[in-house]
Amino acid sequence: MPSEALQGIRVLDLSRILAAPYCAQLLADLGADVIKVERPGAGDDSRSYGPPFLKDADGNATRDAGFYLSCNRNKRGITVDHAKPEGAALLRDLAAKCDVVIENFRTGVLAKYGLDYASLKSINPRLVYCSITGFGQDGPYAARPGYDGVFQAMCGMMSVSGLPEGVPGGGPMKVGVSMVDILTGLYASNAILAALRYRDRTGEGQFIDMALLDCGLASLSHYVQNYLISGVVPERRGNGGFGGIPSQTFRCADRDIFIVASTNKQFGSLMTVLGEPAVAADPRFDQVQHRIENRDALLSILDRLFATRPAAEWLAALEAADVPASLVNDMAMVFENPQVRHRAMLDHVEHAAAGTVPVLRNPIRMSATPIGAATAPPTLGQDNDAVLRDVLGYDQAAIERLRATKVL
Repeated sequence: MPSEALQGIRVLDLSRILAAPYCAQLLADLGADVIKVERPGAGDDSRSYGPPFLKDADGNATRDAGFYLSCNRNKRGITVDHAKPEGAALLRDLAAKCDVVIENFRTGVLAKYGLDYASLKSINPRLVYCSITGFGQDGPYAARPGYDGVFQAMCGMMSVSGLPEGVPGGGPMKVGVSMVDILTGLYASNAILAALRYRDRTGEGQFIDMALLDCGLASLSHYVQNYLISGVVPERRGNGGFGGIPSQTFRCADRDIFIVASTNKQFGSLMTVLGEPAVAADPRFDQVQHRIENRDALLSILDRLFATRPAAEWLAALEAADVPASLVNDMAMVFENPQVRHRAMLDHVEHAAAGTVPVLRNPIRMSATPIGAATAPPTLGQDNDAVLRDVLGYDQAAIERLRATKVL
């Protein structure tokens, strides 16, 4: 079997909750040996973020919430109390044998234990050290705590999400998923890969400073750029987009569908399907710019037309006309979608306590270094003995001493 892209890279994952564990999981999916470190007895806070909790083979709830399972696959798990001198020393020994360290403690916390970048760089100059915090390592907010919803509010994401003022349910809206966390994990994994490439060229590691606030703001992309060149604060458009028109949901006779017909060709095809081809030639709507300028008038026409027939009928006709469209699926419907099934986005792993467990598959597909079979997120301390034995060369007596003194 071909090797995986990051085979030979070892990552020390000192993180918890979502953004940083998600970053580490991406590296693990790509073949890195990721060693997740948790607090003895308690573990990653996200283990308790249920219900729902994973059930064991007998149907009893385990201590692992779905939240934890979502961002810790393909890792080895150990427990170490870094507040104990022996625990901090053990982690320094591991860092000396790793290529990457990922942590999301508050700024300055790990320096107290000799686990900050400056301390670890002195023993491993090739180390890539990624710190993921709410506000970054400097600035007036650097010491503040924060979570995804706070950053969605602060970076402006909530201000452009939700229905406009003046309509029922109008007002700023949090994106349902913890989007800033996910985006920060993606940005951070990209930064780590770039730093490893630089390390391979020069032999030098480096420090990566990732802030959720920065990543949330950067992700607003064209919303921000439109504001910067116009000075106009973006309005909320509910399920409508800011590009070509139409690009939004419409209520059919029975349920909602989402339509994108932003090019002139697509728009012409859409209006032919809707039985009103003359609308595509109307000077108000015959070009992308005109449709954007006359958005409300066009949407009023489309709302009226879509409401006359069931969604399935419209979708069949739109597909035949090559107009992008979809039902607005819930989670149950997503996994019934034939394309999702074909792409095998639903995977299964063998869990130590629960047997076969369904998980999402990483969507990356590479021809030369395909992602291998997934392993289940580790139970708490699952790999203590194996990691200390294989990576650090500890014998069983030394491991038992650490266990007796509650370092593990």
